[in-house]
Amino acid sequence: MTDSTLFPFTALGLDRLAQRFWPTLDDSEPRGVVILVHGLGEHVARYERVAERLNQWGFAVRGYDQFGHGQSDGARGALPSQERLIEDLADVVDDARMGMPDHMPLILLGHSLGGLVAARFVARAVRPVDALVLSSPALDPGLRPVRRALLRLMYRLAPDLRLRNGLSPRHLSHDAAVVQAYRADSLVHDRISMRLAHFITEAAPDAVAQAPRWSVPTLLLYAGADRLVDPAGSRAFAAAAPPQVVTAHCFESLYHEIFNEAQPEPVFAVLQEWLQSRFAVPPQG
Repeated sequence: MTDSTLFPFTALGLDRLAQRFWPTLDDSEPRGVVILVHGLGEHVARYERVAERLNQWGFAVRGYDQFGHGQSDGARGALPSQERLIEDLADVVDDARMGMPDHMPLILLGHSLGGLVAARFVARAVRPVDALVLSSPALDPGLRPVRRALLRLMYRLAPDLRLRNGLSPRHLSHDAAVVQAYRADSLVHDRISMRLAHFITEAAPDAVAQAPRWSVPTLLLYAGADRLVDPAGSRAFAAAAPPQVVTAHCFESLYHEIFNEAQPEPVFAVLQEWLQSRFAVPPQG
């Protein structure tokens, strides 16, 4: 695999976002460019395994640390405005498009919070994209009505208040090495602001409500044993979306990080088949 390159990128909000680029393995033209959007509390360097597979299949990969995460600007878990994560993704997409031929496909791959951000981005048609892959998307945060009401109150009173996000690392994966590495990672954090929590609780049901009108080819991959987001959100989205547009696969026994599980090969196999059936290898020479 080609080593990733870390480089800063200044979004329109004037904050620095840390980006990574994983080029294809040779000088041939990529099948397309995949933009990775990571989950809550983590960072895009944790997606080396995913980028490596995508490179092997002929796709160039870009990724970035979202605002308030990893090596990007912002207090950990903070969110300066309700639509900031959507705006940053638009800036990253625009930057990627500038370095791509017009005919080259652009695919979004979002995990957990990143899946919700990518889904909202697509639902609102913020920028045209050719395909979307959702990995354990946060389409249902699993909050009971009382806790949801409490979050709304706290958002109104103190939107910038940051608390622990309550996520349990032991439920990320059945692979103990993945959990241990996550716990030891200095770029991982457990903070969430009330504004970010509000974004999640409002955007999740909105994305599911948009499912019947979905028009961008989408692969939905989710974990049946997920304890960090409720898989009911993915099931509801899949049931409501046009089947000719959205392909859904539930991996019943897996935990939240399906690409980092002890046995991830079935997940990668589904992703590979779906991508390769839609994006042909460009002719060389």
